[in-house]
Amino acid sequence: MTDGGTMKIRVFLIDDHPHGREGMREIVGSDPSFEIAGEAASGEEAIARIDDVLPDLVLMDINMPGMGGLEATQRLKFLHPALKIVMVTVSDDITNLFEAIKRGAQGYLLKNLAPSAWLEYLRAVAVDEAPMSKELAFRLLQEFSARGGAGGIPQSGQPVRSGGEASMTTPLTEREKEILERVVTGESNREIAAAFGLSEHTVKNHLKNILQKLHLDNRVQLTRYAFEKGLFQRP
Repeated sequence: MTDGGTMKIRVFLIDDHPHGREGMREIVGSDPSFEIAGEAASGEEAIARIDDVLPDLVLMDINMPGMGGLEATQRLKFLHPALKIVMVTVSDDITNLFEAIKRGAQGYLLKNLAPSAWLEYLRAVAVDEAPMSKELAFRLLQEFSARGGAGGIPQSGQPVRSGGEASMTTPLTEREKEILERVVTGESNREIAAAFGLSEHTVKNHLKNILQKLHLDNRVQLTRYAFEKGLFQRP
């Protein structure tokens, strides 16, 4: 739907608590960039209704009775791979966030964040420009290391750099590898552009090329890929 020639971002809300949905509705509805496409009180209901509205973005409560947010995310991404899903939670428990990303979520929002932070983040997710927070990137790196999920991942607090057999076989240019390093540590397009003296548009094009080459959809998947494949090693 358009509003004055501007395409609105259609959002679907999933939360088993009416007050939870009301809170999300008030935040999202306060910005004319967004339109509420529908709501569901459970993962099962969301899967049954999502085909009727085909939203651009889903806000998913992570803890729900019956089919929880993690399982619902996995099923929705299987049915609609291009669907963007953001988990909504009261806790940034790294285990839940790790599982959510594994199952296809683009990111997460804490319920106690300011509405302005919600809206800024959701706008960025909608156009594939939302960076993973530096804190989450660091904590995910620790989690992958603890689980043995990726060889060559640097230990906590140590810098990353290109290297190793994995990076040699990755079809990326040197500039793309440099940008990938920055994405993995949670930098935004603006921060990456400033670091290399590039325009944000150029960085966005580089990132688009990286995602296409690696057959990935977004920055979260790219970060997970880099960790799992061991594209970075300790110096």
